[in-house]
Amino acid sequence: MTSRKLTIALAGNPNSGKTTIFNNLTGAHQKVGNWSGVTVEKKEGVIIRHGYELTIIDLPGTYSLTPFSIEEIVARNFVLDAHPDVVIDIIDASNLERSLYLATQLREIDCKVLFALNMADMAKSRGVKIHADKLSELLDVPVVFTVGNKNEGMDALLKKAIELAENTRQTPEGRKVHYSPDIETAVADLQNFIHQALPEKLPYSERWTAIKLIEDDKIVRERILSLSGDHQQALEAQIRLARQYITDRFDDDPEIIMTDERYGFIAGIVKEAVTTSARQRVDISRNIDLVLTNRFIGFPIFILFIWGMFQLTFSVGKYPQEWITACVHALSAVLESHLPDSLFKDLLLNGIIAGVGSVIVFLPNILILFFCISLFEDTGYMARTAFLMDKIMHAIGLHGKSFIPMLMGFGCNVPAIMATRTLESEKDRILTILITPFMSCSAKLPIYIVLTGTFFAARAGTVIFIIYLTGVVLSIITGRLLRTTLLKGLDAPFVMELPPYRIPMAKSVMIHMWERSKMFLKKMGNVILIGSIVIWTLSAFPRHIEYSRNYEAEIQNLQRQEALQKPVNAAARRTLEKETAAAMDDIKGQMQAEHVEKSYMGQLGKLLAPVFAPIGIDWRGSVALLSGFVAKEIVVSTLGILYVARGDNKTEALRTALASSDMTPLSAVSMLVFVLLYLPCLATIATIRRELRSWKWTAFSIGYSTSLAWVMAFLVYHSGRFLGF
Repeated sequence: MTSRKLTIALAGNPNSGKTTIFNNLTGAHQKVGNWSGVTVEKKEGVIIRHGYELTIIDLPGTYSLTPFSIEEIVARNFVLDAHPDVVIDIIDASNLERSLYLATQLREIDCKVLFALNMADMAKSRGVKIHADKLSELLDVPVVFTVGNKNEGMDALLKKAIELAENTRQTPEGRKVHYSPDIETAVADLQNFIHQALPEKLPYSERWTAIKLIEDDKIVRERILSLSGDHQQALEAQIRLARQYITDRFDDDPEIIMTDERYGFIAGIVKEAVTTSARQRVDISRNIDLVLTNRFIGFPIFILFIWGMFQLTFSVGKYPQEWITACVHALSAVLESHLPDSLFKDLLLNGIIAGVGSVIVFLPNILILFFCISLFEDTGYMARTAFLMDKIMHAIGLHGKSFIPMLMGFGCNVPAIMATRTLESEKDRILTILITPFMSCSAKLPIYIVLTGTFFAARAGTVIFIIYLTGVVLSIITGRLLRTTLLKGLDAPFVMELPPYRIPMAKSVMIHMWERSKMFLKKMGNVILIGSIVIWTLSAFPRHIEYSRNYEAEIQNLQRQEALQKPVNAAARRTLEKETAAAMDDIKGQMQAEHVEKSYMGQLGKLLAPVFAPIGIDWRGSVALLSGFVAKEIVVSTLGILYVARGDNKTEALRTALASSDMTPLSAVSMLVFVLLYLPCLATIATIRRELRSWKWTAFSIGYSTSLAWVMAFLVYHSGRFLGF
C-alpha cells in the first residue's frame, strides 16, 4: 500500500535547534545538495511515519523573511513557491520575543504553519513559563513543546504536522497581523487596486502582496510589476501613493513602521502568554562567558583549545591510523602473492593501492579534526571565537563575524567560503573569501602529518599548530594590505548574538562529523584514485630506459654469491639471506628511483626544478606540489610514488624514504609553509569563482597566494640556512 506523501519544511532562527530537530527526525535518511540555481546548502530527508511518507526540508536559518541575504530569499521562496504541506517554525523558547518575529512573518503567508517551542527545558530553568494553550489561541496556530537535544516531543511534532496537513480548514483571518488604522487603510487601498488590476494573475495572496509592496520588497515588486502588463505605471503610482501616505503620518519609512508594529504585536503576545518567575537563578552561560570571553584570559584559552585540537588529532589519531595501515598492508601482501608479474599488477600495487592507501590512512585524523570543530559549533563556542577575534579582525577592517568562515576553513575551504554569504557588506565578503584559503583545510593535514612525523616526530603536534597559526597571522596581514589598497572601506560594526551554551548531542555531533568526512571519502573513489593512476602512468613510462648501471647483473651477482657462500650453520644462513635480501632491495630501489627520474614525471620535475630549488624543494617535491592543484591529498600519494616508498607499510616507508633523501628538516619546513599558502585546490577555486562571480578576483587569489607561498618559503629556508639550521 502506497503511503500518502507530505512535504514538511523546517524554518527557524540560527541557533534555535533547527538542525538538531532535523537530525532527530531524519537520522541517516538525509541527503545534502544545493538549492536549484544557488549554492546555499539544502538538507532533505525522507522518512515513513504514521502511514505517511514525509519529506523533511531543512530551510536555511534566518531571522526574518525580508530578502536581504541569499538564505532569507531561499527560505521565503521555498515557502511561497514550493507550497510545502506544513511549515514548522522552530522557536527558541528561551528567547521567545526574538524568535516570534520570523513566526509573525510566517503567519502572514497563507500556508499551514506549526510552531515548535524548542529548548523548553532551558526556558524553564530561566524561570520562564510559556502558556502553550494561550499562545496557540492568540496566534491561532498549533504549538508543540520540544527539547531537541534530548529528542523529546519529536513524535508529537510529526503527529501535529500530519493532522494540520490533513485539515481542510482555510487559513483563519485571525492569523493576520492587524496594523494601526492608517496602515490598514493604505494596505486595503492597494489591495483593492491589485484585485482589480491583476485578476487571476497573482502568485501570492492580495493582502500579503500589498504589504510587501508597501515595504518595498524588491523581489515581490519586480515579479508583480512584470505581471501587471498595461497597469504597470498605474500600479507603481499606487504603490508610491500608499508609501507616501504612511510616511506623511508617521514621519518614517513604511518598512520601519511596519517592523515596529510587528514587534508591538509580539510584545503583546509575550505579555499575555509568558510568565517570568521572580526567583533568582544562575545563568550558566553567562558565568561561563565571564571566563571564556574575558578580555585577558579568553584569547589564551582559545589558543589552548586549538592547540589541544591538533595535539588530539595527531596523538590519538595515530592508533587507528596503524590499524588502517595494517589493513592496507594485508591487502597489498595478498595481491602481491596471488597476482603474476605484469603491468596491471604494477599499476594496482604501486599506483592505486600505494596512492589511495597512503592517503586513506589519515581518515582517523580527519574524523578527529571534524569532531572537534563540531563540538565548537554545537556547544556554542564557535560564536565566542568570533567575539574574541573581533578586535584582531578590526585590524584588517573586518569584524569578528568574518572569523567564523575562516575557522570553518580548518575543515574545508569550500563550505567556509560559502559561509561568507552571511556577511552584509560586499567588500567584507570579497576580503574574507580571499583570505580564507590561508586556513589549512583538512586535505593539507596528511601532508603535515607525513612531514612533521618524519622530521619532528616528538613535537609534530606543536609544529602543526604553529603552521595553522601562521596561516591565521598571514591572513590578517594580507587582509590589512588589501583593506588599505584594493578594498578600501570603513570597518563594519560588530553585533553578533552569543547563543547559550548547550551540551552537544552525540548523534548530532556524529552526523556533522560524518557529513564532512564523506567529502574526504568521495575523493578516495574519484579524484585521488584518478590522480594516483595519472601519477603512476607518468612515472612508469617510458617502460624501457637506458640505465646508468646494469642493475640486473648486480642482483644476479648477489644471488650467485649467496649460493657460493651458503653456510652450514642455520643461524649464519639466515643472516646471510637477510643481508642479501636487504642488498637486493636496495639495488631495486635505486633502479626504480632512476627509472622514475628518467620517466615523463621525472622530466616534468626537472623542468620545474629551477623554480623550487631556491626554496629547498627538489624535483620530486615540485611535481607533488603541482599535483596538489587537483586535490591536496594527492601530494602524499605523489611523494610516495616519486620517493619510491618500498614496503608494505606505505606511510612508514615514505617517512623512511624522506628521512634518507636529500630533504632536511629545514627544507621540510619550507615545504610546509609552501603547502600552507599556495594556490587552493580545484574545488575551492571553482567556489571562489562562483561566489565572487569574477574571474579577475579568482585569478588574483591564485596569483597572490602562490606568490606569497614562494616568497615566505624562500625567507624561511634562507633564514634557516643563515642561522645554521
